[in-house]
Amino acid sequence: MGLSAAEWFAVRLSLQVSLAAVVLALPLAVALSLLLIRRPFRGRVLLEAVIMAPLVVPPVVTGYLLLLAVGPHTVPGTIFRRIFGGDLAFAPAGAVLAAAVVSFPLVFRPVRAALEGVDPTYVNVSRSLGVGRVRTFLRVVLPMAWPGMLTGAVLGFARSLGEFGATIMVAGNIPFRTTTVPLAIYGAFHRPDGDTVALRLVLVSLAVSLAALAASEWLARRRPRA
Repeated sequence: MGLSAAEWFAVRLSLQVSLAAVVLALPLAVALSLLLIRRPFRGRVLLEAVIMAPLVVPPVVTGYLLLLAVGPHTVPGTIFRRIFGGDLAFAPAGAVLAAAVVSFPLVFRPVRAALEGVDPTYVNVSRSLGVGRVRTFLRVVLPMAWPGMLTGAVLGFARSLGEFGATIMVAGNIPFRTTTVPLAIYGAFHRPDGDTVALRLVLVSLAVSLAALAASEWLARRRPRA
């Protein structure tokens, strides 16, 4: 039996949210990695703790804090509404934000490791030849670090697919609006006739997640060896 319209919507939204979360998280992970690698500064330990906090803080707590920060009556929520014409909370954008925050440590760690693994000799040679920082990054650092960056992106994508706690707090579970696959599974499980629906979505989720993890492992094996 094929997926229903509601199930297809949940699958499609989950893929869109996960992809958007990676697009949001990856550039920030690169920027923060470069900041932490280049030189020590006051507050570095605190910043690293904040970055990694979503790994240990319950997702529901993360979602609650995000809701306090970007809810309809907050300054960020008001600014978002004026720019985009809709609320950030209880909307697909809220699901993207929740997924990006919760998955960020898994994106950040491989990205930082990849950038730290770049031999500074190549960077110094490029800079000594008069090449600017941006061009050096694009032409020297990025080609050497891209497997690790892609690993982080794939891990973040896989984690975003399974995000539940923060999503339900920030985006809610609104049919045909914010219902991702984990939320659809949860809803189906609590219906008397929802076992078949839940099983179908579980199988789809497992297939996509395992494929993403396999891709991550393949990319990790392609990292340059010192």
